[in-house]
Amino acid sequence: MPTAQPLDQLDIALVAALQANPRAGALELSRQTKVARATVQSRLQRMEDSGIITGYGPDIDLAAAGHPVLAFVTLEIAQPSLDQVHSELQSLPNVLEAFVTTGTGDVLCKIAASSHEDLQETLLHLNRSATVVRSTSVIVLSVLVAPRVLPMLTAGSVPGRTRAPAYR
Repeated sequence: MPTAQPLDQLDIALVAALQANPRAGALELSRQTKVARATVQSRLQRMEDSGIITGYGPDIDLAAAGHPVLAFVTLEIAQPSLDQVHSELQSLPNVLEAFVTTGTGDVLCKIAASSHEDLQETLLHLNRSATVVRSTSVIVLSVLVAPRVLPMLTAGSVPGRTRAPAYR
């Protein structure tokens, strides 16, 4: 696990600028943040090297891409079969994310489907697995808060002056 690095106001401004315009290059980011291009490049490189920035991929609207049904599925698994469950979940293209959790469930999955029937097929496949003891699903009706990180990063940023003196 990478060592946690506190973000200052410039780091957060760069992340915000990249989220607003993911295709912006270092020159455009330097104009927006009013710091030298070399500073932008070194900051981005540091955040990439430390694992803070993990990618620059496009955000995908699953409904627009033909997968409007979203569900969260909690799995109770036979112990100890986490490796086998991992392999099974990796083999299902509808499984977007899966997390090992505490509580009554062992694994929480985020699943997208093209229809309720498609979701049902995925759930039936999971329930046929010898490693899954029980599953519970919850279908998403609408998104209340979209995925976001900037409010949390801003709240936890290092207060005071930034390390780049030209940044305003």
